[in-house]
Amino acid sequence: MRERITETARAKLNLALHVTGRRADGYHLLDSLVTFASHGDRLQFVPAAEDDFILEGRFAPELSTDADNLVLQARDSLRHALTQSGQPAPPVRITLSKDLPIASGIGGGSADAAATLRGLMRLWQVQLDDDHLAALALSLGADVPMCLVSRPAMARGIGEDLTPATALPALSIVMLNPLIGVSTPEIFRRLTRRDHPPVPALPQKGGDWITFLQDLRNDLEPAARAQVPQIGEFCDALTAHGAQLARMSGSGATCFGIFDDTHAAKRAATELAIVYPDAYIQPTETVAGDS
Repeated sequence: MRERITETARAKLNLALHVTGRRADGYHLLDSLVTFASHGDRLQFVPAAEDDFILEGRFAPELSTDADNLVLQARDSLRHALTQSGQPAPPVRITLSKDLPIASGIGGGSADAAATLRGLMRLWQVQLDDDHLAALALSLGADVPMCLVSRPAMARGIGEDLTPATALPALSIVMLNPLIGVSTPEIFRRLTRRDHPPVPALPQKGGDWITFLQDLRNDLEPAARAQVPQIGEFCDALTAHGAQLARMSGSGATCFGIFDDTHAAKRAATELAIVYPDAYIQPTETVAGDS
């Protein structure tokens, strides 16, 4: 077993999110183009005499160390699966540096759970077949399978049907959040239409992605704006500070702006921090689909 493993739980960004239907069990069907930022939470895994879980970071006080934490659920689910297959899963100390805001539409909890699966499999030097691992990830939440991969993808179904978006380039981004939590079930409940058309075929490598994205949308954004008016204000502010495109991610309330380059994104973040000193503001770059 290795001595220490570190994983980054990358922030997930829905560049577009179309609600295309609803299953009989109530789950909504989605067509979503997702990508992942270089910025995120950090998790460290160290062998220990007994299990331990430590929370630190800006948003740690808002989380619980109880069994309902997705990190602990991921640890326990993976341990059960490994035990069933005769593989070791000894005690571990997990430290989560929580730097992504809570209930913010960028997959923080799901990304943490996915990073836990990746990190523990590396620490314990174990393996599960792809189908078993995918099912385990989905049991933890609809966004966990995409966060497990943490690569640009088209996500369909309830989010588990993934097709790599290899032509999507790296993007210079600013994430902006008013630090107001948004309830995902409440946003879905407020939808007035659930039969939007799917996302069309993606551009080829080198294509005009900004123009393509401008013709798409986040079908959850109107309902979220009605609940948190700052979402509209923040999207407008990102555009006013140079974003080529500004949109809400997931069910909110994180907004993102796509900028010409890293320099423009950092400059905008500095300017926005003066206007919104209490907001969460993070310039970052997303991973490229072919990297």
